[in-house]
Amino acid sequence: MTNKRNKDTGISILLDSVAAAGAWAVFYTYRKYVIESDKFGYPIPLDIDKNFYLALIYVPIFWVALYYLSGYYNDVWRKSRIKEISSTFSLTLLGVILLFFLLLIDDEVSSYEAYYKTTLTLFILHFTLTSFVRIAFAVYIKRRIKSKTIGFNSIVIGNNQRTLDLVKELKRDKTAQGFILIGYVNGHDENHLLKQELPMIGTYNQLSELIKKHDIDEVIIGIESSKHQEINTVTSLLEEEKVHLKIIPDLYDMMSGSVKMNNVIGTVLIEINHDVMPTWQKVLKRLLDIFVSLFVLIFFLPLFIVLSIVVKTSSKGPIFFKQIRIGYKGKGFKIIKFRTMFTDAEINGPALSSSQDKRITPTGKWMRKYRLDELPQFYNVLIGEMSLVGPRPEREFFINQILILAPHYKHLHRVKPGITSWGQVKYGYAESVEQMVERLKFDILYIENRSLAVDIRILIYTIKTIIDGAGK
Repeated sequence: MTNKRNKDTGISILLDSVAAAGAWAVFYTYRKYVIESDKFGYPIPLDIDKNFYLALIYVPIFWVALYYLSGYYNDVWRKSRIKEISSTFSLTLLGVILLFFLLLIDDEVSSYEAYYKTTLTLFILHFTLTSFVRIAFAVYIKRRIKSKTIGFNSIVIGNNQRTLDLVKELKRDKTAQGFILIGYVNGHDENHLLKQELPMIGTYNQLSELIKKHDIDEVIIGIESSKHQEINTVTSLLEEEKVHLKIIPDLYDMMSGSVKMNNVIGTVLIEINHDVMPTWQKVLKRLLDIFVSLFVLIFFLPLFIVLSIVVKTSSKGPIFFKQIRIGYKGKGFKIIKFRTMFTDAEINGPALSSSQDKRITPTGKWMRKYRLDELPQFYNVLIGEMSLVGPRPEREFFINQILILAPHYKHLHRVKPGITSWGQVKYGYAESVEQMVERLKFDILYIENRSLAVDIRILIYTIKTIIDGAGK
């Protein structure tokens, strides 16, 4: 399935490139012949120079890059033809404005009216050709889905009448939704209603291995809304899985406005979308991470040298403290900090620090107050293990304790950990597992509302904390 999807993504990129090149070729002819003829007052011969051929290469690259940053190529199999037109319109408008300032503003024209003509012509040509190839490709994809040439391997979680009715509806459905039902997953219910329609392939605790084994793309949760604990258990187990999560709504969900109509003629389902940050913001966030971390590592190099000398001379032990923390998608990485504790700090096992912690060196207390010990983590940011803003990464030892009290902690692993976080700003450092759980609500709030604007606000508050010396 992945290979087919990658192939179709490549076809989509190729079609956009051809449309962009074709639109530019026609536009170039119009600009060169019509506009310049109007400027000189008589027709002039069309001069195809090397700039024309170069533009046929870099203009399509410009458009594909713009579409990529917008997230257009994230999933070419789930496209609405109506949304195709609206998204193409807005992106074409943005792209033409950028091209105007990059390439067209230096044109010699007889009046400003010529600018309006060229810009409008480029917009109409690009929008028309791109919309045409995209709608044609969307129709092609829909037909393949409807014929089940391609589709989304799906499992159903739950075993009740509502889930059974949904499965029957999906089997009767002749629209191109693309669900390929592999089987159902059951909890503790011994009344196997779904067995008449689907095979039972496992239990809740086997979800992770079932998703990998069957290459599952869609998970439909049909657990009764009243069973909150069971729903929380399942969603926690699915936190780190790369699947599209949907829930069968009940009447209350519909009346409360939770159900959004994405498909007028398809089966009604609530889609849980944790990816609230647009792709272009993710790209800018990563660029910000790279530029800021490079700036800090280069500009503050003298401070790094001074702090290294201070740490080395203040107590025995290495300059840097390295420790395995759990980060994005639950993967471990080695975090780097300036050492602020004595070397035998955890001789009796892992322990959280506190305001009166005797394991911290005198120099370490001062460094923690102004968070100078965190400076080496900009290297972790530079190589992509961390971000400037994100939930603070914890050790597996403490995560296992947190999960007992708050299974939804795994939600934090959906994003990269950060040097600073909303939890750090609002709550500060935690001195116990209970405080970690208390701080968790701020980090989840950040994840569900993350944006570049929120990141910048957190960075500003963090700088204020550092200046005030409010760290510990």
